[in-house]
Amino acid sequence: MLKEKRKTSYDCDTCKMSFSQEDNLTPRDNFHPREKPYHCDIYGKSFSRNYHVITHKSIHKGEKSYHCDVCSKSFSRNRDLTRHKRIHTGEKPYQCDICGKSYYTSSDLIKHKRVHTGEKPYQCDVCGKAFSQTGKLITHKYIHTGEKPYCCDICGKSFSQVCNLTTHKRIHSEEEPYHHCNICGKSFPRKGDLTRHLRIHTGEKPYPCEICGKSFTQNSDLTKHKHIHTGEKPYQCDICNESFSYPSNLTSHIRSHTGEKPYNCDICNKSFSRSNNLTRHLRVHSGEKLYLCEVCGKSFSESSVLNTHKRVHTGEKPFPCDICGKSFTISSCLSRHKRIHTGGKSRG
Repeated sequence: MLKEKRKTSYDCDTCKMSFSQEDNLTPRDNFHPREKPYHCDIYGKSFSRNYHVITHKSIHKGEKSYHCDVCSKSFSRNRDLTRHKRIHTGEKPYQCDICGKSYYTSSDLIKHKRVHTGEKPYQCDVCGKAFSQTGKLITHKYIHTGEKPYCCDICGKSFSQVCNLTTHKRIHSEEEPYHHCNICGKSFPRKGDLTRHLRIHTGEKPYPCEICGKSFTQNSDLTKHKHIHTGEKPYQCDICNESFSYPSNLTSHIRSHTGEKPYNCDICNKSFSRSNNLTRHLRVHSGEKLYLCEVCGKSFSESSVLNTHKRVHTGEKPFPCDICGKSFTISSCLSRHKRIHTGGKSRG
């Protein structure tokens, strides 16, 4: 009699995701809508299975029956202990079939895949903005409500995100940031900050624009870049109603109303409203000229000055006079020229 062949793949009937072990398939029920007839009488949360309620209630009771034999950390649920142990073993059993990146949990893999698919299933019912993770939506909603639910028990300062509270608490404990760059030695309070920083060294830009092909190191930079193509300017000044594509441009613009210049030169005490203006100014003192003309070898302290200089070689004159048609390489030359037509008076 032939021996029955053992099943090697288990598929979820709802989303068709495959698993190598049957017990990994069972938790998929949590990711798909289904009836939840079992309710927690303390918190009101609903569950699809009774044993989930029992496990959940242990959180309220503070029971932590599952202990890690490596570091002695305790958990209220066995599955949380199982996931935790992978930190010690380094096991990441859930691999992305698109980029090969691996994760400790299936839920982390599902969230990661939305980077590739662009899926954002969680939408804000106030402004319509969509998110790939429910946690990000919850945090986003605090913008509308002004809620800051994470409070420092030492100084009372409140935060809208728990990660910001964690970072803040290190001020009180004098705890050193624990994520270190092994290339330049710089330290970061959060692992995600280190990951983004490392892309400076590697040159990795994993977020490409599907319209123009330009790539970015951060997804947030890609989102802001797309406003160039769509013409969207979602950041509005509440003083003059002028709109901007980037939040940083709005911040700089608001300083034109307030007169604030928070960036100070420690050599001559001159102040600037934008950090990049201070950076350019410092080159006056240092004599640094980073921008080299590949035609004649002349160097410049600012990229904009180099671009203007290049017109000497190309003959480009992008500033035409709308009265006589004569063109100029720089706008200031055009302004001086126009005084010929206006009798020395600049036109308003």
